[in-house]
Amino acid sequence: MMTLMKVGVRALAACLALGGVAPAAAADAPAPVQHAQTAVLAGGCFWGLQAVFERLRGVSNVDAGFTGGRAATAHYEIVSTGTTGHAESVRITFDPAQISYATLLKVYFAVATDPTELNRQGPDEGSQYRSEIFYTTPAQKDVAQATIGQLNATHVFASPIVTKVEELHGFYPAEAYHQHFFDRNPTYPYIVYNDKPKVDMLRSRFPQLVKAESEITASR
Repeated sequence: MMTLMKVGVRALAACLALGGVAPAAAADAPAPVQHAQTAVLAGGCFWGLQAVFERLRGVSNVDAGFTGGRAATAHYEIVSTGTTGHAESVRITFDPAQISYATLLKVYFAVATDPTELNRQGPDEGSQYRSEIFYTTPAQKDVAQATIGQLNATHVFASPIVTKVEELHGFYPAEAYHQHFFDRNPTYPYIVYNDKPKVDMLRSRFPQLVKAESEITASR
């Protein structure tokens, strides 16, 4: 995968010491009540993004969709023209008591996308494949900007990070046939050559974050 040719994942993980899977609460202390939160990330084809993030513990749902443009143009064939302002993206529903937003970004930068590529990812070219973080709260904005600042300051990547950080103004789910495309089409050539390596790398480098495959199947 391109990102991993430019940076060792161990170095990246060490640099991004901004949060992780929350430790278990002490036995004599009640667990804090935290409601599910959402994160919206773009960075290449949403098939691979969805496959990576729905395998993380603490993530209850991942939708593939479009972000950055208008509702009227949030259709795959229109977005594919590269003229709508949309990016292929995923909406991640997660439990912050189990996995932090910072950890989602750690996986995003280490496995899911190459943040140094402008308006492209791998074989896919166009602004619809750009790397972008759409924050839903001021706290998410702060974490995203701090993460990028830290990565740039420590020169983890050989080239500057071009990932944008913008406020979320709307997420539009993609057509049904795009949802869970990775698992429904495991032998599809694009999946085999471009997305399976990302999932394999996730399992290899962050095994403590990954669900059992039976958990993923049960959540469908």
